[in-house]
Amino acid sequence: MTSNQSAGGILYLVGTPIGNLEDMTFRAVRILKEADLIAAEDTRHTGKLLHHFQIATPQVSYHTHNRHKRIPELMAKLQAGDSVALVTDAGMPGISDPGYELVCACAEAGIVVSPVPGASAVVSAIAAAALPTDRFCFEGFLPAKGKVRQARLAQLQAEPRTIMLYESPHRLLKTLQDLSDALGANRSVTLARELTKRYEEFWRGSLAEAVEHCAQTEPRGEFTLAIAGQPPQTKELSQAELTTALKQLLSQGLSPSQASRQLAQTTGLPKRDIYQLSLELRQA
Repeated sequence: MTSNQSAGGILYLVGTPIGNLEDMTFRAVRILKEADLIAAEDTRHTGKLLHHFQIATPQVSYHTHNRHKRIPELMAKLQAGDSVALVTDAGMPGISDPGYELVCACAEAGIVVSPVPGASAVVSAIAAAALPTDRFCFEGFLPAKGKVRQARLAQLQAEPRTIMLYESPHRLLKTLQDLSDALGANRSVTLARELTKRYEEFWRGSLAEAVEHCAQTEPRGEFTLAIAGQPPQTKELSQAELTTALKQLLSQGLSPSQASRQLAQTTGLPKRDIYQLSLELRQA
């Protein structure tokens, strides 16, 4: 077990707006101004953000293609006591991007990693998706093609939690068709488009309807998908089987109410009907 004890500087994970600049926090602006260096996914893109908030801190690029070279350089600065602010083009760094590897290197070396929360596409999308939010899983981008993609879709088929995905506009229709084939055409989905931006939109319907919608309306902008999880599987019981199952639960010490609730969840039958049967059994 390791603790977040400093052996040098601090790596700040700074959340940046996913579209609307007004979502930039006061703390994020302060940290970016005070940091010794900003490691950015795209220095040109981040440069516009820094200019808007009058931040003069120097930048260095850090992205998928140069991470193996850049991590040792950033670690040397952190170990020398410098503070580094890591940012992506939008949202929280470290989520579905190579920031994860830099965080792991800091954790291994005992460097403090401090998140500076900000906008998040996946959290924003599920909050307004009108699908269950008590439990959900984040899958990022699905594998692009082949057996790996099919295997991932097969795994998601039985996933009971709400499923969150990212997708680009030019791949959206294919992904929706694959999801419909794998999970079922009637599975509910919410398409969140251009979150926090001027043309923000939430489209809700079934996967089959989503395929038809996107075939007729060219998808534009970045999408976050929320797909309903696999509904609970119910088991049909005959009256004799139901009575036997109910007797077993009652013999285990469950009350009629507890036994009725449990059987209602597994069979899909109305709880009140099972409860009435349980009372009849107790009287008998």
